[in-house]
Amino acid sequence: MSADIAATAPFAEIDRDALGVDPALHLAATYAREVEAGIARVWENVFDWEHFPALHAEYFCDVRLLEEHVHGWRVAVTRQPGGPDRRIVIELDAEREWARYRVRIIEGGGAGTEIWTLLATRDLHRTAVEVRFYLPLANPQKLAALGEAYRLAYKRLWDADESMMQRRETLSGWSGRPLPRPVPLGPIAELRHRLPLTLEIDGTPVRLLALADGEIVAHSTVCPHWRGPLDACLPQVGILRCPWHGYRFDLRTGLSADGRSYRLSLIDFVRCEHAAKNTSGAEEWEYSSRK
Repeated sequence: MSADIAATAPFAEIDRDALGVDPALHLAATYAREVEAGIARVWENVFDWEHFPALHAEYFCDVRLLEEHVHGWRVAVTRQPGGPDRRIVIELDAEREWARYRVRIIEGGGAGTEIWTLLATRDLHRTAVEVRFYLPLANPQKLAALGEAYRLAYKRLWDADESMMQRRETLSGWSGRPLPRPVPLGPIAELRHRLPLTLEIDGTPVRLLALADGEIVAHSTVCPHWRGPLDACLPQVGILRCPWHGYRFDLRTGLSADGRSYRLSLIDFVRCEHAAKNTSGAEEWEYSSRK
């Protein structure tokens, strides 16, 4: 059995016995960092299994929920590049009262692996994190190589998750609301040359773009699911896909393209009623909130 490497404060007093790690497993690596997000956001992220293949497409191409309960979940995940032999089943067991959780591979490659994550509040917007990788391997060289691979992967995973948590915090009080007034956009021919165009009108972020058939649409850049960023997403056949969880929306109706109850806020794009043509004879357009 390999010895645990030195832990970082405030986790130095928590050893494998306190965690209840399977005695047959060996510590391969430890990854420690501080994330710029409060522990409430971290727990929210831990229980969010849906984001794996969308936000972390580098590592996962599919996820299916098998079971969900108050202490966690069990999911089937397909790792890149896909295929039946890349499918694993993992389960989350969260111990909130101890500010820690375990993710265990129970089927597929690496079965038996336990990944323990310890959390500690630094302040309202910072959380200390330590991740320990316990693997069912005894060979020191293989253990070290896999430990380093896990450590590098988790750095990328936490980097992406941190950005998502920070945006959620920033937009925690946001709610989609109608534009208080019509907004002039100028001559339609000139506008087309500026698309796609992102604007913020009275605190409402809006993007205008042209679909493949030339129709111009305007939509909120905030996903109605968990406030994901839609400002850089490219539509496919009139469908917009959120980069966080893969939720899809029809840009002509705002309705979910996946049969979910969420609806994307759309903005009506209409010819100005008060001035069909400007002084040069060009049509002027404006947009206002869809009723």
